[in-house]
Amino acid sequence: MAVGYVLINVKPGMELQAFEVINTIENVAAADLLFGDYDIIVKISADNMGLIAKTVVEDIRQVEGVENTKTLAGAEM
Repeated sequence: MAVGYVLINVKPGMELQAFEVINTIENVAAADLLFGDYDIIVKISADNMGLIAKTVVEDIRQVEGVENTKTLAGAEM
């Protein structure tokens, strides 16, 4: 199982709307609203990193209001 974390910037005033949509996306294991440099952090769990990348590009980045994402890959040790 692969895990990734996505830091998301959203257009001002659209944070809650984007957060609610992102929570419905397949493979999203958890999401939290943030204060600071990013507006939302999302934990994605999938069978492999390819599915995580696909979820970010095809689903999360397409959510209305999402301006920027930064994806961090979880390390397996």
